[in-house]
Amino acid sequence: MAEINRRDTLSLLLSSLLATTLSARASANDKDASTSEHLTFGPPQAFSFDALKQRAEVMAGEPWKDGKSPYGEILQKIDYDAFQKIVFNKNDALWNDGKGGSPVQLFHLGRYFQEPVHIHVVEGGTAREILYRQSYFSMPPDHPAHALPDDIGFSGFRLHEQSQDYDWLAFLGASYFRSSGSLNQYGLSARGLAVDTALQKPEEFPRFSEIWLERKEGINDRVLVYALLDSPSITGAYSFDCSKTKGVIMDVDCSLYPRKPIERLGIAPLTSMYWYSETVKQQAIDWRPEIHDSDGLAIWMGNGERLWRPLNNPLWTVTNAFLDENPKGFGLLQRDRDFNHYQDDGVFYDRRPSVWIEPRGNWGKGQVQLVEIPTDVEIHDNIVMYWVPDGAVEPGRTLDFSYRMFWDADEPFPADLGRVVATYTGIGGIPGQDRPEGAVRFVVDFRGEKVRNARRGQARPRITLSRGEVAISDAYHVVDQPGLFRVFFDTIVEGSEPIDMRMYVEGNDGTALTETWLYQYFPQPFS
Repeated sequence: MAEINRRDTLSLLLSSLLATTLSARASANDKDASTSEHLTFGPPQAFSFDALKQRAEVMAGEPWKDGKSPYGEILQKIDYDAFQKIVFNKNDALWNDGKGGSPVQLFHLGRYFQEPVHIHVVEGGTAREILYRQSYFSMPPDHPAHALPDDIGFSGFRLHEQSQDYDWLAFLGASYFRSSGSLNQYGLSARGLAVDTALQKPEEFPRFSEIWLERKEGINDRVLVYALLDSPSITGAYSFDCSKTKGVIMDVDCSLYPRKPIERLGIAPLTSMYWYSETVKQQAIDWRPEIHDSDGLAIWMGNGERLWRPLNNPLWTVTNAFLDENPKGFGLLQRDRDFNHYQDDGVFYDRRPSVWIEPRGNWGKGQVQLVEIPTDVEIHDNIVMYWVPDGAVEPGRTLDFSYRMFWDADEPFPADLGRVVATYTGIGGIPGQDRPEGAVRFVVDFRGEKVRNARRGQARPRITLSRGEVAISDAYHVVDQPGLFRVFFDTIVEGSEPIDMRMYVEGNDGTALTETWLYQYFPQPFS
C-alpha cells in the first residue's frame, strides 16, 4: 500500500502541475551558449544513441546507486504550494529562438521530486549539460529554494508551442511523461517501464536519470528525446521522436538490460483514472454524472479481432490478462466526448486524450495486462495497462522494443465495425411483471458502419458468460437515434464472485458486425 500511495501522490502532482500553463517572467541574466542566450552549459561530450545503449548495458552489471539529492532537508520544505510558486522564466527557455523544435522549460526539484535529472542538449553529435542556476526561476524572496546551491539538477522538462502559452509534452517524476494531445488537455500518463505492478511486494519505479534533447532546425514542434533509465532491477536506453501535428505522435525505441530477475515487466505502460461512469452509478457521491480520464481498454489483436473492455472501479485490486501474439495495437481511450455527460468546465474530462500503442517489429507472445485499483476520489490514478512479454526477465537477456504512441482524441486505426459507445447495468426483468430474483440487465450501445443498416432478427448477439446463463436478449436500432444499435440481455446473478462476459453482434452470414465487448461484473445489491 505504501507504494500504491506513492504512485497516487505522483499522479496527483502531475495532474495539478501540468493541467495549467504556468506564467513566465523574463530574466536578465546573460550566459554564453549557442542554443540560448541565458542558459549555462557544461563542457561538450560526444553523444549517440548506440553509445547510450552501451552505457546502460554496462550499468546493468554494476550495483545500483540511489539517485536522491543530498539536499533532501531543504527539498522537503518545497511542498505542493511552495512548488507552485517556482516559475521558470520564459525568456530562459531552451530553443526560444524561432529556429525550430519547441521551446523547453525546466522543472525545479521539490519534496515530491528529489531525484535530480541531468538534462543535456545535443547538436551535431555533441552533448552539453544544462547546468542548474537559480536565476532561471522566479520565486518569492522567502522561498526555501533560495537555500539551495547551483548545479543541483532538475526534476524534468516540458515542451511548449512557439508562443510558450501552452505546453504539449512533459517529462516529470520517475519515468512518467504525458501529452495534452489534440484537445489541449492533460489526462492520463505514460511511463518508460513498469516493474512488479500489483504484486504482493512493493512496486518498483524506474526513473530517467539523464535526458538528452535534440531538435531538427526548421521543423517546428519536433524534438528527439533520449533517456537513460535506471532502477535497482533494470537499466535501459530510450529514444523518443516526438512530433506535434493534429495530435502528438511519439516513436519510441528502447533497449532494456535487467540487473536481476523481474517477476512482472510492463512494456509501454499507461496510467489513468476511472472513478465512475454511466455503467455503475451507485458508487458515485459526486454531483457530476461521470468522472474518468479514460473509459475503456481497446485491443487490436494479432489475429485481427477488436476488443473493447469498459473500465471498472472494483471492490478490490484486480488484474486481468489478455493473451496475444504480435498485437496490432492497444491503448486506454476516452470515447465519450459529450460535455453534458461530465458537466465539468474546470478540468474538462470530455477533452482528455486517448493513447494508442502501435507495436513495431515482432513482439512475439505475451499479454496485455489491465490493473484496476479501487478509488473513491478523482485525484488517484487507479488504472494501469502494459504489455508483459513471455519468457523470463533476468540478467543477460536484452529486451528491445519499438512502438509508436498516438496521443489524440481517438484511436488512429478505427475499423468499420460497430464500436461500443456506452455500457449500462441495472435491475433485470420486464417492467410490470414480477422480476426474477437476482436478475441483472446489461445494455451495450454500438455505432459504426456495419451496424448502421442491421435489421432486427438478422443481427444476433453472441454472448458468453463465465458463469450463469442468459435469460433474455435482443438487438435492435434505438428509435429516433440514427445509427445507434443496442444490445441488451439479462442474467440471473447468484453469489458474489465476478462474472466475465463476452459479446459481439453477428450477421446472417456469420461475420462479426461489431467489435467484441468484454466486461467483468462484480455482483452487488441495487439500492
